[in-house]
Amino acid sequence: MSIDIQQIKHRFGIIGNSPLLEHALRTAVQVASTDMSVLVIGESGVGKENFPRIIHQSSARKHGPYVPVNCGAIPEGTIDSELFGHLKGSFTGAINDRKGYFQEASGGTIFLDEVGELPLSTQARLLRVLETGEFIPVGASQAQKTDVRIVAATNVNLQEAVARGRFREDLLFRLNTVPIEIPPLRARPEDIPLLFRFFASKSADQYHMPPLKLTPEAAELLQGYRWPGNIRELRNLTDRMSVLEEERLLTAEVVSGYLPRPVSEDYHPALRPMESREQQSFANEREILYQVLFDMRQDMAELRKLVSGIMQGDIPVGHHPAKGPADYADLRGGYTAGGLRPPTSEGAVSLLTHPTGSFGREEPLVALPHDFPAEEHVQEYIVEEPLSLEENERRMIADALHRHKGRRRLAAQELKISERTLYRKIKQYALDEQH
Repeated sequence: MSIDIQQIKHRFGIIGNSPLLEHALRTAVQVASTDMSVLVIGESGVGKENFPRIIHQSSARKHGPYVPVNCGAIPEGTIDSELFGHLKGSFTGAINDRKGYFQEASGGTIFLDEVGELPLSTQARLLRVLETGEFIPVGASQAQKTDVRIVAATNVNLQEAVARGRFREDLLFRLNTVPIEIPPLRARPEDIPLLFRFFASKSADQYHMPPLKLTPEAAELLQGYRWPGNIRELRNLTDRMSVLEEERLLTAEVVSGYLPRPVSEDYHPALRPMESREQQSFANEREILYQVLFDMRQDMAELRKLVSGIMQGDIPVGHHPAKGPADYADLRGGYTAGGLRPPTSEGAVSLLTHPTGSFGREEPLVALPHDFPAEEHVQEYIVEEPLSLEENERRMIADALHRHKGRRRLAAQELKISERTLYRKIKQYALDEQH
């Protein structure tokens, strides 16, 4: 079968002449005429979403529906309903019957992006669709048929996911009938100047200005960069330079000012091993509560040191408006400029405050009267206002969102939980009304 790769690239807006890219395109067109399931593999930002469209439009199903689904963006509690539909009354809020994506895509193609994020229970349902073409809507007892071609994509290493029990091996075998690996941008450096000119031209049209151009040295600098964000990162960089730079000819010195610091050679942002993902996120929800308790324990230990220092005369009694861990550290070291204020002459009691660790607020914790007792009785003067674990968790999440101005991805990274868990917690504690 003769395949005109240039025509495919022109039709779908694919830029580049890399042999690795053209091999992936040729494989996509060759498999399109079959109904085999396809697994598109590649790092984030390489353009994996183009290949399911190429497969669909080059197949006999091109007149049927094409349904893309981002599996990582659907909450775990509703993903079965979204994919397979549900019956009225099958769960709270199910006021009507609803068709799922597999029913909507019957006769066409369904694209399951980020398939590695599917829960294990949903993976079992998906395996049944692949093997028998049947699925059972949520709340139903009768199986329904669907005639759909499945194309999946992932940026995680599914082999490692299988080894860690996060992905079903039998499902991987079924999805991976024909794998198509999309090369990262750093593996096709000859395409970087072409992509830059394409994006610069689009930016020029959008912002009504002459397009940017690169000196040979600047082009070489871009070709030597690792591009962890791949094509998406190059597009954003080009747009930024188009707006900020007055000179339309970019030198290597100018371009280097826009590139981040070099990263280590073993840096691999996508197709990431499951181990690194687990190091960045909690294995389950209980660990966020463990973190809250650990922070509280540290705060109380620091408070005891502070009170002990006051009793021994190392720290003057007064009110210290501690703002954070650094100020709190000053308390342990003694009196510092701008630190502890001496008590007022008429005040019978001075309030001592400490930073509340995860919550970032001042709270009066210790009352120190003039006739303060001996050190062995100091615990009697610690005033604790017990909070439930849920309230501590709510405060921890609210403060993280506040620090990052509502940007959930950054808040989730700080809390070391997944964005999906953070999204569910925001709904649970009604924090979306505040952010």
